[in-house]
Amino acid sequence: MNKADRAVRKGVERRHYGIQLEVRKAASGDGPTTVEGYASVTEHGFEMWDPFGAYTEVMREGAFKKTLSEHPQVQLLLNHGGVSMAYTKAGTLRLAEDSQGLHMSADVNPIRTDVRDMLTAIEDGAVDEMSFAFRVIRQQWSPDYDQRDIYEVDMHRGDVSVVNFGANPATNVAMRSQDWDRMSDEDALSLYERLGRRFAAAPAAGLPLGAVTAESELLGL
Repeated sequence: MNKADRAVRKGVERRHYGIQLEVRKAASGDGPTTVEGYASVTEHGFEMWDPFGAYTEVMREGAFKKTLSEHPQVQLLLNHGGVSMAYTKAGTLRLAEDSQGLHMSADVNPIRTDVRDMLTAIEDGAVDEMSFAFRVIRQQWSPDYDQRDIYEVDMHRGDVSVVNFGANPATNVAMRSQDWDRMSDEDALSLYERLGRRFAAAPAAGLPLGAVTAESELLGL
């Protein structure tokens, strides 16, 4: 395996974006209300963190093409929880990728208390971020691990969410000790080398293996 091609992170990841949401009410005043926004943006680098420091992540254009062609089951949630407010399977949630990113349009029922609260918060400007849950299928790291390009994701049985604030990225990608134990020797060595470069860049360069191991333990590795 090429050193730049680190192992794909397993499990669900979440990302959040501060992009304006739009609420359009039915002309009659009855019936569903439509909420529109972007659950993800493409070709825009943003800072992420993992146990080994900061890096830039870019969701590449086309990352959603395959998963959307397979008609994934995706739900609209509030803060990634609660009862679904719209659902692709029911036709009330529509997802499409355009030049800006992953666009979502959802028909929601304002009779529901949770939906009404969400719509009011959006209209008041009290909530203005979206997030989405996904699994990475294809990615590539730069040789120095300072940039992660994501080329393909899987959204089946994931969600798009209106959120107060997106979840802490470090929480989503942090590795538990059992994850470390299951890694191949090559992947573990790649992570170890990245941590070594982090120490080498610090004032106390040349720290012994014991110091590196101690920090790994503090990070839950």
